[in-house]
Amino acid sequence: MKKLTSAMIKARAKEIGLDDIGIAPIERYKDAPPTMNPANYFPGAKSVIVTVQRITRGSYRGIEEGTHWNNYTFYSYNRLNTYFRPRLTYAIASFVEDHGWEAVPHYPGVPERNPNREPVTPGRLPPDVVPSVRFLAAGAGVGEIGWSKVFLHPKFGPRVRLGSIFTDAELEPDDMIEPGTICNRCGACARKCPGAIPAVNSGQTVTINIGGKDIVYGDVDMGKCTFTHHGLNNRVSPFLKKDFPNLEFDVASSNATEEEAYKLCYALAGANWSRTPFNPDGKAINQYPFTTRMAGGYFALCGARGCIRACMDSLEKSGRIEQTFETPFYRKPSWDLDYRREKPVGKVNPWWEDYLTKQGLDRNINKGPNYNIHEYKQRAGEE
Repeated sequence: MKKLTSAMIKARAKEIGLDDIGIAPIERYKDAPPTMNPANYFPGAKSVIVTVQRITRGSYRGIEEGTHWNNYTFYSYNRLNTYFRPRLTYAIASFVEDHGWEAVPHYPGVPERNPNREPVTPGRLPPDVVPSVRFLAAGAGVGEIGWSKVFLHPKFGPRVRLGSIFTDAELEPDDMIEPGTICNRCGACARKCPGAIPAVNSGQTVTINIGGKDIVYGDVDMGKCTFTHHGLNNRVSPFLKKDFPNLEFDVASSNATEEEAYKLCYALAGANWSRTPFNPDGKAINQYPFTTRMAGGYFALCGARGCIRACMDSLEKSGRIEQTFETPFYRKPSWDLDYRREKPVGKVNPWWEDYLTKQGLDRNINKGPNYNIHEYKQRAGEE
């Protein structure tokens, strides 16, 4: 049998550029829900390996300044999670298998979004079993779950993306980090979030048990979070504000499940509308398809305003994480938009009506049966 140790895996992780790696015995997750339990995914697993790759702080700069959006989706979120990081996680899985042990690289999907499926045979769980990568990471000792449900790393705070591997190799585990070591419940995430994260004193909590430790975090409203993340929140999306100037949709007071919010956001983002001189691309919201193409099929607009940006600023200033910078992240007050319309823009088609106004024809708008074709021709110079 080939020798494989935790130290060997960590040395390999450092060689290939991973920022951190943690290892847990499978028993730490025995209290996980059945469809999120790694032991149900791979019944022969003995250990869970969690990989960590940082998010660069600068990838949030464009959204913070209101000058560039695509970098967040590409370097902070989707492509970091689906291209850059998985290559390194896969390399660690290959390293484990090169030493004679099976390794299952697991994509960090969203457990709650599973389709409804029947078990393949009676007595089995319905597919797919999808463990929460944040729960796995807490059990592997690479950090803790913060109030906003975002994972916090001792060096990078919330600026990390995570991967996981299940293996039948029995490896030396890392100690878990005590809950409350990094997150001090300062509430910055909730104050800056545009509506989804509950206040620290709200009593809205979720408690899970990993490795015998109770972990408590805020019961985030995932419908509001999804609306905001995917640009259906006028407070943080100037693109929605531009293409729907009369829409007064207050996400903070809305009610929707995460799945309902996903349906609305993706349907609207991909919706085609008529091609006109005012809307040559013919899209309901022009920016979203562009961002989706740039980022390989995904679009994110909020830029983690509360759960990551506000959190990392607080942790840097308080010295609760290791990596700090010569300059603060916030260099001026963050921009913010009002979900209410600034003024009524048109009655039927605001772009057409604006065009008529510029042509001096606005008095004819909505006159109905009182419309005077002679007046129009006189003003147009035809009579």
